[in-house]
Amino acid sequence: MKAIRHGEQPQAPAFVLPIIWQSGGTWPRGIRPVRTGHKLALYSQRGHPVVLNFWASWCVPYKAEAPLLAAWAEQHTGTVAFLGVDVQDLNSDARRFLRRYHARYLSVHDSGEATYDGYGLTGIPETYWRDARGRIVAHYAGQVSETLLDDGIRQAEGQR
Repeated sequence: MKAIRHGEQPQAPAFVLPIIWQSGGTWPRGIRPVRTGHKLALYSQRGHPVVLNFWASWCVPYKAEAPLLAAWAEQHTGTVAFLGVDVQDLNSDARRFLRRYHARYLSVHDSGEATYDGYGLTGIPETYWRDARGRIVAHYAGQVSETLLDDGIRQAEGQR
């Protein structure tokens, strides 16, 4: 997002998307997915930092970062909400992928262009870090590393 590159912290674009993977065991206590049917509203994580990762099962860089995201979600159990947004993918392929990598964080599916466009994605994977007030404080296009995850989480927690 251009605003982030200019030092701004815009509100994360809202969405309500269907849940494809319900393993939210690492999320902070006090927040539970706000579900409408089998959908998740992004605002349900307000009050806690969020790592928002856009991905697809066929994406080669995501295959490399998936184990890292799963491990970091475990490591930050109870303090940071990790949320996957599967795009340009089949639900069955996405579920199989998440099962293989033991993802213990919730994932939703974006079957249209609204969320993809709303975040200004240029490809996948892309990761956004959102603070407890719902503002995007960091963004990275490409495969994340431990250093990038750590820096983004520190910013989301307000510990620049």
